[in-house]
Amino acid sequence: MIEVSHVSKQYGSKIALADISFSVPGGQVLGLLGLNGAGKSTTMNILTGCLAATEGTVLIDGIDLAKEAKAAKRKIGYMPEIPPLYTDMLAEDFLGFVYELKGLKTGKKDAVGRVCERAGIDHVRKRMIRNLSKGYRQRVGLASAMLGEPKILILDEPTVGLDPTQIIEIRSLIAEIGKERTVILSSHILSEIQAVCERVIVLDQGKIVADDTPQNLENAIQSKDSYIALVEGEPSLVERALRALEHVKEVTRLNEEEPGVYSYRIRGREHVDIRREVFLALAGAGCPLLGTRSAHVTLEDVFLRLVGKKEGTTGRDEA
Repeated sequence: MIEVSHVSKQYGSKIALADISFSVPGGQVLGLLGLNGAGKSTTMNILTGCLAATEGTVLIDGIDLAKEAKAAKRKIGYMPEIPPLYTDMLAEDFLGFVYELKGLKTGKKDAVGRVCERAGIDHVRKRMIRNLSKGYRQRVGLASAMLGEPKILILDEPTVGLDPTQIIEIRSLIAEIGKERTVILSSHILSEIQAVCERVIVLDQGKIVADDTPQNLENAIQSKDSYIALVEGEPSLVERALRALEHVKEVTRLNEEEPGVYSYRIRGREHVDIRREVFLALAGAGCPLLGTRSAHVTLEDVFLRLVGKKEGTTGRDEA
């Protein structure tokens, strides 16, 4: 459905994208992740035809976007982070206006009715957009992207600024749409990518550093060098004993699970099994090790490791 081949983008001497290639089949929900300046938004702008690549080709359903832009764009629905809405219009009138802007000629009433129902705004379609909540305005933006039945939807930060209930509703809607169309979704909310997307592409400094399912990315960095330990004893004694070990790189006290018993995240050097070493050190310090479990690796852990950031930092891509 989408074929990106050796695409690069330069702004003078600055390289925003460096020879990236990927394809997205029909009916897949793909998530794009990246820190500030990683190239995520540049990629989306090239895919929507808003920006020309310096090198490389983009095929939309077999159509070369650079050579046949109008035909290719008919297959794409795009919702930017802040949908450009005319707030003094009724929702249905605005959608009718967008229908005409897209050059769609027949069946406007039915088309507007379908997207209103699909986006869950049928009951507010006769209200002024300025009187709608942020969540419903996002839905109007999504409905406008769906006009013309495009095979591909590209959504930039679709839940930004929404409350938790609205976020859940929009995520569910995107998941439903993804059963019928190709969806490319950008978000800085990693839990959103994990909840909605079947596949993730991570961009860093204009290059693709990972391309896989969220689960496979998590599994790839699971190892015996990091786990959660349940230890009884004075925290200062426990931490001193653990930090003295040659192969232990990091010790983080988490919670007091019961009186005098704390959980710790213990991370060792890469590819080193530290369990035996930890057991003996705690026994020697008189701090019983009551249990261990694998430290669950999240998509956030994967992302931070891929982009070379320390755990606990966050980033939002706006480039």
